[in-house]
Amino acid sequence: METVQNIKQRFEIIGNDPKLNRAIEKAIQVAPTDISVLVTGESGVGKENIPKIIHSLSHRKHGKYIAVNCGAIPEGTIDSELFGHEKGAFTGATSTREGYFEVANGGTIFLDEVGELPLTTQVRLLRILENGEFLKVGSSQVQKTDVRIVAATNVNLFNAIEKGKFREDLYYRLSTVEIALPPLRERKEDIHLLFRKFAADFAHKYKMPPLKLDDNAVQLLQKYRWSGNIRQLRNVAEQISVLETNRDISGVTLQSYLPPTEGSNLPSVINSGKSESDFSTERDILYKVLFDMKSDLNDLKKLTLELMKSGAAKTQDINPNLIQKIYGSKEDSEIEFEEQPVSTVVTPTHTETYSNSDDNYLFAETIEEEEILRLEQKEIEMIKKSLEKNKGKRKAAADELGISERTLYRKIKQFDL
Repeated sequence: METVQNIKQRFEIIGNDPKLNRAIEKAIQVAPTDISVLVTGESGVGKENIPKIIHSLSHRKHGKYIAVNCGAIPEGTIDSELFGHEKGAFTGATSTREGYFEVANGGTIFLDEVGELPLTTQVRLLRILENGEFLKVGSSQVQKTDVRIVAATNVNLFNAIEKGKFREDLYYRLSTVEIALPPLRERKEDIHLLFRKFAADFAHKYKMPPLKLDDNAVQLLQKYRWSGNIRQLRNVAEQISVLETNRDISGVTLQSYLPPTEGSNLPSVINSGKSESDFSTERDILYKVLFDMKSDLNDLKKLTLELMKSGAAKTQDINPNLIQKIYGSKEDSEIEFEEQPVSTVVTPTHTETYSNSDDNYLFAETIEEEEILRLEQKEIEMIKKSLEKNKGKRKAAADELGISERTLYRKIKQFDL
């Protein structure tokens, strides 16, 4: 049986971190079986090495090994890529095509970024995991395949399951054995080893002396967060190898190649995110404020209604729009409003300045009748002018006059316009 050290040398894996060693041990142990494996870890940690180890140590090592990046294939063509298609199955399908599962029969398929698979493709994949059966796109004939599936993802599949983006039954089928690779920031002792390996490789590639880091640069290298993990470290080593003429690298020089947007590697004391209890408290406060506002509004409604009924306020002194906002509609307010045109003039009553004789009453009534006639004439003129201006469009005329369309209809009928 292969040892961890032999596997590291064979696949050029650098590092002695216990978590890394444990991941390689699990890969060696599951390789002789046919059970499916799920490799988890952040982007750039080297997940692609695990399926290669498993395939090379399995009885399928003489079969095909196909690596598929599920996130790089468009949703509309991924079923055709994985399962194949029949001629004429869709526009552009000019011939029958074999999919990866048919080509890799008897071998191993590595599904990288499996969390990016569409739900319809997940159903097809689940069927292969259960009984090895699949259908080509555009075909009704069931085909069989015998493949070993190793999947990898850098997303939290439990979160994807909760959001309905990944099938729970597929997750348990894929993760019969789960192998987790640690991020580079948790392998501090391995960071300098990896950098030296990359620096030596690039020195040979570009035919120049290898880089040497001073103590400050080594400390900075180990304290840095490396969100891109091994891939990011390799890129930084290549940049410095090409751009720096001085091969002795100080901490200041190294710092200039590290993106400043990376956060501190110190543990966070304050959680920047809000917990569920925080949201619950804010929601309760908001509900309380809304209920208090509703209570105040009901009190205002009652007070307004009491004033109207007691005669302490006159309906013409209250803005109908305000009442409508408070009660929701004029019909719900229990207060009757008579809509008036904008030009209506309130004429003060003169009866109190006269004596109680019959002649004085008749004189007052005559003045009021004349005022009413003049107001009606003015109202008729304004309605006519507005209708002419708006070319008979009643809605536009009503808006211009400041009255409702219904009131305008009533006035037109009343004045026989």
